[in-house]
Amino acid sequence: MSGFANAAALGGTVYLVGAGPGDPALLTLRALRLLETATTILHDDLVSAGILALVNPAARLTSVGKRCGRARVTQAEIHALMLAAARAGEAVVRLKSGDPLIFGRAGEELGALGEAGIPVEIVPGITASFAAAAALQTPLTNRAAASRLILATGHHSADKQEITPIWTGSLPDEATLALYMPGRHFRALADDLIASGIAPETPVVAVSRASTMDERNHWATLETLEDGDVGPSPVLLLIGQAIRVRGAAPLV
Repeated sequence: MSGFANAAALGGTVYLVGAGPGDPALLTLRALRLLETATTILHDDLVSAGILALVNPAARLTSVGKRCGRARVTQAEIHALMLAAARAGEAVVRLKSGDPLIFGRAGEELGALGEAGIPVEIVPGITASFAAAAALQTPLTNRAAASRLILATGHHSADKQEITPIWTGSLPDEATLALYMPGRHFRALADDLIASGIAPETPVVAVSRASTMDERNHWATLETLEDGDVGPSPVLLLIGQAIRVRGAAPLV
């Protein structure tokens, strides 16, 4: 194990740490060491109980999640908590589900920390689309079907004046689309994607709670996907010609 991976969290520093999709076994060694030694941990709601059980028992643990239908912690409040703890000499882990740099508002938090002159380190995590593909034994790229991987989200910032479509135009035949935070209206979403030019027969798999004991998968096409087919949040949609039911004949 490298000295870097084994190094304890330093007081006065903020660590943006990826918790991965939920399975504690998928944490990096660096993430685990920081969880064991940090004194303040600010975590997303989607971080699993199994991962939170690994944190320093003396640490102050605070949920700063922003889940639909629950009391909202603003991004400004998260910034204030990080800055106050770091200035007090705490070793702060900002624990994010998946990877901090993929739909995790890391840019805003890095900006706030940089302006305040607070040291920061980013620790990557396994993003949900990679964990889902591994569990499904379904490559996201394939020499015969997909030479591109596109990550997109159905979530928009609350301060946007105009809501832009999730996807416009046809999906290239050689691309796989990983759609994060797609909402709950899957039939309407599929209709929008078809209307944008994506073929109705394009394969899709909806993955609920990827990598956890509660993982659920539903295989369909855009024309057959329905709202009731998908399990509880968080849900990820994988769309494209590379997506095939596990055990199906390989593409050649």
